[in-house]
Amino acid sequence: MKKLQCIAVLAITTLLVQCTSSPADKTTATVLDTAALKAAYETTVDNKAVQLYILKNSSGVQAAITNYGGRVVALVVPDKNGVMTDITLGYDSLNHYRTRSETYFGALIGRYGNRIAKAKFSLNGKTYQLAANNGVNSLHGGPKGFHNQVWDAVQKDDHTLELSYVSKDGEEGYPGNLTVKVVYTLTDANELKIDYEASTDQATVVNLTNHAYFNLNGQGNETITDHILTIYASKYSAVDTTLIPAGDPVTVEGTPFDFRTAKQIGKEIAADHVQIKNGLGYDHNFVLDKKQSNGLEKAASVYAGSTGILMDVFTTEPAIQFYSGNFLDGKLVGKQQKAYGHRSAFCLETQHYPDAPNQPSFPSTTLEPGKKYLTTTVYQFGIQK
Repeated sequence: MKKLQCIAVLAITTLLVQCTSSPADKTTATVLDTAALKAAYETTVDNKAVQLYILKNSSGVQAAITNYGGRVVALVVPDKNGVMTDITLGYDSLNHYRTRSETYFGALIGRYGNRIAKAKFSLNGKTYQLAANNGVNSLHGGPKGFHNQVWDAVQKDDHTLELSYVSKDGEEGYPGNLTVKVVYTLTDANELKIDYEASTDQATVVNLTNHAYFNLNGQGNETITDHILTIYASKYSAVDTTLIPAGDPVTVEGTPFDFRTAKQIGKEIAADHVQIKNGLGYDHNFVLDKKQSNGLEKAASVYAGSTGILMDVFTTEPAIQFYSGNFLDGKLVGKQQKAYGHRSAFCLETQHYPDAPNQPSFPSTTLEPGKKYLTTTVYQFGIQK
């Protein structure tokens, strides 16, 4: 038997350990310390049980997901040398997710992902006041949104985790009792598939997404500006200084927002362009060039040359928010005690348009009783040498 050399790939180092063989043997494996896992995440919040669940596939890919906020705590995939690499930002402990300033790492977002202007909207003649947690606007469902709730969880097998949550009428100002189910599936094709489902007992607005922060060089790496990005979108939402869409989408052509041909994220991130200034980089909604309104289609591709890791994003949603980690400033300490510096992660959040409840020309986000909200997003991982 060849001697194994083991290195930690999570800051919760006792939970998930990567073992690589000697140079003569290129095989890799991940080993889970179940006892340590339970000790770190088996607790209660608001009198509900919190745990960490591990999904794995035949290639050794693993996803660690907690039912506190439905967060993807870690996502471990092979790089071009077969080294298993954690590519999502996060924290060492549940307590850090509850107390540190960035609360969205890897979380499920709802009832409404992205921003709603002035934290209010009107529906069927009634105005609803939401929590203003991003200046005057409401962001990601408010401070007690889905990211800060304990979801009911059922792990059906090694590949599948089903999460459910009932958002009560009036929660964070939203109307209707909303019943939500999210299923994470880690496939043998190295895909993390997320299926969203929701129903309501009265008209409401819904826009669900996941807020994973990715770095394909490995979480804690200094930058993502060297990543090569393609976004299959001919239009994007120009925003005001509070990041609310300023009217109908506009063309990407001739702007730093044209990612229809692959280019480095950092190539034009400091361009002298009003929208780059408003977003402090990229923090914009891209309208996807969809061939069918509800079909699963490729939305974006990202590639990191140093690791060879390629991520393709597929979605049934009409848009995707590209965020270039502009507000990360090195003050947050994450897994493996690594500081998360400026632009050390990116997000590609599949979604409906921001502020759609206040902008009638945007695709509707209203969900009526008797109807189902159904969307799917897939993050697929491979190697490009």
